[in-house]
Amino acid sequence: MTRILADLPDKDIEKLDAIADKSNLSRAALLREVVAQYLMQQNDDRGWISRGAGYWKDRTDIGDGVDYQQAMRENRQAHKDI
Repeated sequence: MTRILADLPDKDIEKLDAIADKSNLSRAALLREVVAQYLMQQNDDRGWISRGAGYWKDRTDIGDGVDYQQAMRENRQAHKDI
């Protein structure tokens, strides 16, 4: 593990210390966790799509979206030219 030196505003340090205390972590452990989450977000710009694909495929309590859409369209009244 590499050690780094970073200058942060005192207000940010106070907030980090408060979060670390609530999480029962050291400041260094909290910073490692935050940096890891940030890097995951940067590398995962569209990964949420693949993670969510097929999420509802086995659901039986919801109907087919296309059937619902067609039923809604059938209930519409024709637009009258003004």
